[in-house]
Amino acid sequence: MTTSEIFTASVTLKETEAQHFDVAFTAVTQPCPWPKAYGGDLVAAAAAAAMRTVPDGPDGKHLHSMHSYFMRPADIGAEVRYEVELLRDGRGYGTRQVRAYQSGKPVYVALASFAKGEPSGTFAQTAPEVPGPETLPTSAEYLASRDGGTMTDESKAYWSGGRSFDMRHIPGPVYLTVDGERAPHQAIWVKPYDALRPVDGLSTTQRDLAALAYVCDYTILEPVLRVLDLPWAKPGLVTASLDHAMWFHRVPGAGVLDDWLLYAQQAGAAEHGRGLGQGTFFTRDGEHLATVVQEGMIRAS
Repeated sequence: MTTSEIFTASVTLKETEAQHFDVAFTAVTQPCPWPKAYGGDLVAAAAAAAMRTVPDGPDGKHLHSMHSYFMRPADIGAEVRYEVELLRDGRGYGTRQVRAYQSGKPVYVALASFAKGEPSGTFAQTAPEVPGPETLPTSAEYLASRDGGTMTDESKAYWSGGRSFDMRHIPGPVYLTVDGERAPHQAIWVKPYDALRPVDGLSTTQRDLAALAYVCDYTILEPVLRVLDLPWAKPGLVTASLDHAMWFHRVPGAGVLDDWLLYAQQAGAAEHGRGLGQGTFFTRDGEHLATVVQEGMIRAS
């Protein structure tokens, strides 16, 4: 049965004694069929660690941006220590540094900024017009009769239902071939397989922001792969997240993360073995929630 439990496990933190900064937590990276842990595990767990040090009630502050660097691959199914430095707590804004360690070495570092919010003008990007999610095949349906490249039964199962979220591509996935036009843009409908569960230590709002941080990394480089005609299962293809930035413009309302979100994406650049992906999250009603920019290594032999 497909569930969102993998996401829940990835952001379930255990408080531990700090060794480097002010507060520390541990989390365990979740299973995936690749040689290294999924980058969204690190981003979401770091976001959760930072948020656990900042009250977010009616008079509190919400995470509004994160800037991250991936320094080393993290092992799968192994503990990562997230050390949080309390850099600033002002009246309107606060700042945290999070550094993740595995086997005594730093694997990831991030700066997270929090804001109380204040009255202001309003502007938001407009969601593109695309087919609704119900008209599109699930990943499992798409992959049911397809094989080839480096895809294994394990990777097919992971793409089909092992990532906590249902993902439906427009114009089509880039799993085995680039399905659809080799254009530098695509869109993906995303929704958890079932309602997101409570996470110890996080409010519902904090959990939902962590969910956005978690799911954004799965496909953010795909518009670059699409325009370069590089499907995931192409023999010799190696990718890795290098750096990542995310801005949370609006706090999701109750239940919004349990419904479909539209993740509109485009390629920003590709050169020297690196590619830049840009993404924008919209609610099903078209509200602009968040913006993502990520650069990754793209090595095709």
